[in-house]
Amino acid sequence: MIATITRDELKRKMDRGDAFTLVETLPEGGFGEVHLPGAVDLPPKQLRKRAASILPDKDAEIIVYGASPTSDTSARVRRELDAMGYRNVKVYREGKTDWVRAGLPTEGKARLPK
Repeated sequence: MIATITRDELKRKMDRGDAFTLVETLPEGGFGEVHLPGAVDLPPKQLRKRAASILPDKDAEIIVYGASPTSDTSARVRRELDAMGYRNVKVYREGKTDWVRAGLPTEGKARLPK
């Protein structure tokens, strides 16, 4: 079973300053335009190559997200991280679209207002 996190739970974690790594799992190109606050970019095609440098602690909490609930990219990345030995990975299944539609803050060149 894939562990998930809701938008409200993720926002509360951010507001409290909880320690976790937020990972955008979309293909290359869109991250620089708009992403969730504090997220790191890890495109699926680069996962095996870059995971160890971006996510060095396999016990740390990691939250991955994709575009929307209709995309299975974040769930696939979560399964692959699991296979690589990461033990505390959750999926924000609703993804970037949900976050933006809720009017929550973003980062990037096309940063949306708070």
